[in-house]
Amino acid sequence: MSTLATFRLDGARALVTGASRGIGQAVALALAEAGAELALSARSAEALKGTAELAVEHGRTVVLVPGDLSTTAVAGQVVDQAAEALGGLDVVVHTAGILPAEPDGTPTMLPLQYLPQPAWDEVVAVNLNATAALCRQAFPYLAASARPSLLLVSSVAGVVGAPMMEAYAATKAAQISLVRSLATGWARHGIRVNALCPGWTRTDMTSFAYDNGPVSDWLTAHVPLGRWARPEEMAPAALFLSSPAAGYLTGQALLVDGGLSTPDGGLAGTPKPPSPFAALA
Repeated sequence: MSTLATFRLDGARALVTGASRGIGQAVALALAEAGAELALSARSAEALKGTAELAVEHGRTVVLVPGDLSTTAVAGQVVDQAAEALGGLDVVVHTAGILPAEPDGTPTMLPLQYLPQPAWDEVVAVNLNATAALCRQAFPYLAASARPSLLLVSSVAGVVGAPMMEAYAATKAAQISLVRSLATGWARHGIRVNALCPGWTRTDMTSFAYDNGPVSDWLTAHVPLGRWARPEEMAPAALFLSSPAAGYLTGQALLVDGGLSTPDGGLAGTPKPPSPFAALA
């Protein structure tokens, strides 16, 4: 098999959560282009139609398995429905996640001491509890596969200090820990388990930050490449981790962050703009 051929997923049955937009959509389309048949999940079927239409253009089978992952039982149901529709699962990519948010969906940026407990609980429910439920339910399907891969999309926030994002950061760090434990525990079943940790990426969820000049400048000042990532820049890494090209890679957290996770963002000694949140700390 040629090197390029190892990145192919022809015939693989893949579930992608959070597939309606942003990184999840970009990953789903990359898997479709590489040959995978897809089950797409998000809160509603209507939100998934755009991704599905684009994936079908690659000649792939696409099924929709919507569900609100804030309920752990629903996470398990999504997995079962995807496996039933596709005849099993070989690849699971879990990208769905949330920040604390106001009723209108605007992210709540508050330090931990001011963040209401219900807001914390909601983030934990979606980002951690649903993740665990999804992994638990996916296990028997992946164990029965000849080329199983589980990929959790975590975040650079899980490995660096992230003030004002403590709930999100803590759950993303927990996902990385879960990846390492599952990778060692499930290796005997041949299941590879890895994490992808995007840096600051321009998505609908982060628009509150990149559309705010002082906040955006503060964030990118700590990124050696000096810019936000595009969702499409995460897709090749996700494809690599999910494909035979990464056949000897498990238990890893791949940081695609423009250098943010290097000490002091790789910019030691370089003046940074003051935090726009300093008054709230």
